[in-house]
Amino acid sequence: MNKREEKLTASHWGIGVATVQGDRVLAVKGHPSDPHASEINDNIPGSLHGRARVRRPAVRKSWLTGTPNAVPRGRDVFVEVSWDRALDLVAKELSRVRETHGNQGIFAGSYGWSSAGRFHHAQTQLKRFLNSFGGFLRSEGNYSYNAAMGLMPHIVGPFRLQVAQATRWPVIAKHADLVVMFGGMALRNTQVSDGGVSKHRMPDNLRACADAGVKFVNISPLRSDVATEVEADWLPVTPGTDTALMIGLAHTLLEEGLHDTAFLDRYAVGFDQVCRYLTGEDDGHPKDADWAAALTGVAAPDIRALARRMAAGRTMINVAAGVQRTDFGEQPMWMAVTLAAMLGQIGLPGGGFTVGYGVNANIGNIERPFRWGAMPQGVNPVTEFIPVAMISEMLLNPGGTYSYQGHNRTFPDARLIWWAGGNPFHHHQDLNRLHKAFQTPDTIIVNELNWTATARHADIVLPIAGPQERTDFCGGKSDNALIPMPKLVPPCAEAREEYDIYSALAARLGIAYAFTEGKNSDDWLRDIWEVTRSRAQDAGYDLPDWETFLQGDLISLADPSPDQVFLDEYRADPKAHALPTPSGRIELYSETIAGFGLPDCLGHAAWFPPRDRNVDGQGAYPLALLSGQPKTRLHSQLDNGAYSLRHKIADREPVLIHPDDAKARGVHDGDVVELFNTRGRCLAGARVTDEVQKGCVFLWTGAWYDPDFDAPQARDRHGNPNVLTHDLRTSSLTQSPAAHSAMVEVQRFEGTPPAVQAHEPPPFEPEP
Repeated sequence: MNKREEKLTASHWGIGVATVQGDRVLAVKGHPSDPHASEINDNIPGSLHGRARVRRPAVRKSWLTGTPNAVPRGRDVFVEVSWDRALDLVAKELSRVRETHGNQGIFAGSYGWSSAGRFHHAQTQLKRFLNSFGGFLRSEGNYSYNAAMGLMPHIVGPFRLQVAQATRWPVIAKHADLVVMFGGMALRNTQVSDGGVSKHRMPDNLRACADAGVKFVNISPLRSDVATEVEADWLPVTPGTDTALMIGLAHTLLEEGLHDTAFLDRYAVGFDQVCRYLTGEDDGHPKDADWAAALTGVAAPDIRALARRMAAGRTMINVAAGVQRTDFGEQPMWMAVTLAAMLGQIGLPGGGFTVGYGVNANIGNIERPFRWGAMPQGVNPVTEFIPVAMISEMLLNPGGTYSYQGHNRTFPDARLIWWAGGNPFHHHQDLNRLHKAFQTPDTIIVNELNWTATARHADIVLPIAGPQERTDFCGGKSDNALIPMPKLVPPCAEAREEYDIYSALAARLGIAYAFTEGKNSDDWLRDIWEVTRSRAQDAGYDLPDWETFLQGDLISLADPSPDQVFLDEYRADPKAHALPTPSGRIELYSETIAGFGLPDCLGHAAWFPPRDRNVDGQGAYPLALLSGQPKTRLHSQLDNGAYSLRHKIADREPVLIHPDDAKARGVHDGDVVELFNTRGRCLAGARVTDEVQKGCVFLWTGAWYDPDFDAPQARDRHGNPNVLTHDLRTSSLTQSPAAHSAMVEVQRFEGTPPAVQAHEPPPFEPEP
């Protein structure tokens, strides 16, 4: 009988110690060096060995038989085929689309977190393969903080640099008096970090702040959006009105002479225009605390008191990533910079602003000392792209026009979609619309571990090996550790490593050497490790050879900048360290953006009312829907694992509802309820709690989409909030997702709820 062994593994949510017996992973627990290891590790065995695994290559029956429109995607049965037949079909279709539509007709929809490994990275492998084939149509940006990526370069500089340069939490503990958090700072988000996290530092760093006397204000409709240890003051705000609250705070600073005119004159441009907006000089509407109170639900005296409190000491302002995923999500970030500039503390230890504290485990906690090695993607000859959140728009409106960063652009005609490492039927908005959009391409190919809704909407599904079924190593994009990821068990059934899949396809297409360079997976891993060792040596570190590293434990490196303060060099010398903006300074008014003439993004931060309230009205759909990162998984990854399943209610995702709202609807804790609006409806399990603000409901994201096409609006049985969110973007400046701006109604579900089928494989028929 096979003995049990403990082996190292790694994921975006941390290092795991896996108990392995034979060809099965029995359990995964946290590494002993991690003080707050994530329980998401507990999802790995159940998902890796679950019923939903894609076991063999499969083809949608209607597509295979040459009648692709006979049954819609998402509703069809599948036919399992041999690898040779599947690869022949893919190669033939790639060649057909390239010859007929050019490489711009191939859209690589690879978006998502996938494996944390440096080599087995879904986006890198697919993009390298398609670049070897002549290129592909791509997307630009991400769903997490796309508005920040599109706006902040105009205001301060590249957003990714701001994240890497964020003021460290130990500095805040030492120097700050107050941290004001717009959108909170939920610890559930800090379980994960892209590329991996070796040690979860956030809980201890927040506790150190509290012990040092730093005070926190949680401005969020959710009380639990901040760690209980910091004992934050809760200031519940009407969802989507953070910008109005900031404007009211700014007006108070201006009205009471609490703003720093010397800082504004030296380090910023455009405050005169902002001042006219605040006072109503241009439009006749002063935007004082009373004006803000009417919009936000926060009392005017409380707004004025908070403004005075922020000016009285060293204050750090944070805007959570979720706040910019709202209608006009550029505005709260721009207004936060404006507010911080008025306080005059930007560049001082513990003061200023940050966009993104709490979005992952590492921001403000740690950084990598040098760039790890990675597989090169090559060069994409195709220059066309779409903003990341416009996939439905592109598929439904080829040839249509839209505005982006001040330019008029045209949607390309994508005929083949290839998705790997992600799940658009989790992260995209208005899933009924996405379902319709996914009917339009000629062919959809999906690489998948499990039978997610995205796989069910594919024509060809290729089963891939999971992270524990292949060898790799982990180095987070913002972490200071390198972690071996030895192969723990063989791939499930006929699943293959993606590199082997692409290598076989490359041979069929005559591009074998262009893709592989004559190397197998082990060769690439050794090369990438040697690149990492070389860069380590340049940085003063001596790393072991590949075999020694793979058989050992994690390697932790020194923190490159433990006392980091964002924009301290700029504050010290704004000429020598000018910002990469047109003026070289902080742009509270942007001539560039003003010159675009956009109706939904002016030249300075401004208030725009949320659109869903205007469309649906408070009467028909009176509850604001909040949807955030769950604590039980990373987005939708491993939703069929034990930890995720344990937290469901009646097999469905829990929805938080205030006791008063529940009572008014006859809803009790544990009931199955139906959420609905004009776009869709879903079932969820009610959790009645006063941690959510009255008038709001909170439904975690990531429950695998489970539509019942025979029910009204193809009702989702499982609790996916994106059947309810609109597919409008933040603004025409960045075209970012604005999912946190939906209004819904909730009612108790009467009768026997339908069984959840999301974690079951689809029906199969024999190969014709």
